[in-house]
Amino acid sequence: MTRLEELTKGTVVEGIEYGGPVTVVGVEWSGDDALELVYKNASGGVDNILLYRYNEPQIKLVSSTDGWTFRGDGELFRLVNEAHRLSLAHLFDPYQAVHSSVIEPLPHQISAVYEKMLPRQPLRFLLADDPGAGKTIMAGLLMKELFARGNLERCLVCCPGSLTEQWQDELYQKFGLRFEMVARQQIEESPSGNPYAEKDFVIARLDHMSRSDSVQEKLKQTEWDLIVVDEAHKMSASYSGGEISETKRYRLGRLLSGLSRHFLLLTATPHNGKDEDFQLFLRLLDSDRFEGRFRKRTRRPNVEGLMRRTIKEELRRFDGTYLFPPREAFTVTYQLSPAEERLYEEVTDYVREEFNRAESLKSGRVRTVGFALTVLQRRLASSPEAIYRSLVRRRERLQAKLEDESKKVRQAAEVGQEPELNSLTRKLQDTDEARSDEVEEAEEQVLDLATAALTLAELEEEIRTLRRLERIAAAVRESGRDRKWEELSNLLRDNPQMFDDEGHRRKIIIFTEHRDTLTYLTGRIRALLGESTRVVTVMGGMTREARRAAQTGFLESPDVSVLVATDAAGEGVNLQ
Repeated sequence: MTRLEELTKGTVVEGIEYGGPVTVVGVEWSGDDALELVYKNASGGVDNILLYRYNEPQIKLVSSTDGWTFRGDGELFRLVNEAHRLSLAHLFDPYQAVHSSVIEPLPHQISAVYEKMLPRQPLRFLLADDPGAGKTIMAGLLMKELFARGNLERCLVCCPGSLTEQWQDELYQKFGLRFEMVARQQIEESPSGNPYAEKDFVIARLDHMSRSDSVQEKLKQTEWDLIVVDEAHKMSASYSGGEISETKRYRLGRLLSGLSRHFLLLTATPHNGKDEDFQLFLRLLDSDRFEGRFRKRTRRPNVEGLMRRTIKEELRRFDGTYLFPPREAFTVTYQLSPAEERLYEEVTDYVREEFNRAESLKSGRVRTVGFALTVLQRRLASSPEAIYRSLVRRRERLQAKLEDESKKVRQAAEVGQEPELNSLTRKLQDTDEARSDEVEEAEEQVLDLATAALTLAELEEEIRTLRRLERIAAAVRESGRDRKWEELSNLLRDNPQMFDDEGHRRKIIIFTEHRDTLTYLTGRIRALLGESTRVVTVMGGMTREARRAAQTGFLESPDVSVLVATDAAGEGVNLQ
């Protein structure tokens, strides 16, 4: 508290204006309890105010004309000085983010960030390099440079749900940037109801935001310094009947574009072959330049200053060598054994008959039964183990359904369809937001539950058919003859390309679609190589720590030579 008597000419005080301290120019008393204060504010303007005794608690004396006293907090002064020094570090080291991050950048990454993106203020840019170029690394470098220069206080990363954990891990591990994921749970637990406003560094799911009007209303209450959208080609629009047909994702893109000073779109497939759709996509970055409908017979959209695309064949290291070796793709053909051929034909006949029966029903079952039978056919092509396990599970679930229905209805009554089948099928038609383990789990549920049987008699007949197929599959499985595995084992054992010049086994990745096949292959490969530690796996349902351990072991350990993986290898595991 400062007494009114202490307010003399030249005194600097706080509490008079919100803009900061002011300097006293003159004082004129009105009695003993009030005075008129003439003062000069920080911008040089002169003003006056009446002060009374009850104003004394809000007034604080900052300094007087006695000069510097050096009685301030030395530790606080040191911290402020250090903070100011760090804010100017980019003037001394223009590549500060490179030197303070755990990365080994490549020439095309440095040129993208420091030549194409960083000089542009504000940044509205489409980074469309080929897969494997390291677009996440480039986005991280940009974030860290903007942060070091004091231009990044709030940042939002918007990406498909399967990539959220990978973004969070890489931004923290490589750049020391801590991002928090925001989804339904965080919204429900938020004290204010709007975690997008509470948190400064956020990762959010693309479809969660695009499908929810309430989430978009919360986003409208926020402002960001930088918004990054991964897999941005999903935010598409097209012309239909002379009118623009906007997807929910595209409308989200238009919203996000107006919430941030800097807007960065990442995709390896920016153009779907239609220039008019591409122009609509570019409108997210610059609505003025790309306003109006694209007219044919005119030049293509001018993307100068808005886009960079580099293909794999152009990517090189600093020594001039190509980043990616030439890719040689070939197919290994094989002939099914008689037992495998019989199993294939029998299962195919079952699939055809059940699908024809479902089609004749002309009901909502056609879609679910058709999807289930398609999944069964894919399992058949995967491995004897996968089709055997699938047949067993389907027969057991239908058997349980038969027993349940038998307790409720008479023999000729109609068999009901499981209520969750339609929602499961719809979920499988749009899997952008689902993890691979969630997709496979939903597929298994549809496969196990969907049936074209209308009566208990028809259901009993289908179960008898499944028992017969199960016996045929078990015979193939127990025979040990798996022609696909025999071809793979020959490649692993005898192909010279599997070994380097010194005779050491090269690192090999084997992808498969189903967990049953993955488990089967893992056991056989370990038996072939003689050591279980030489094989690691990545599949759906693993924790982030387990996936990261498998990734580290495969990339760094000389004892691990084979990685067997499902689609989960693309979720939170970076093998570049």
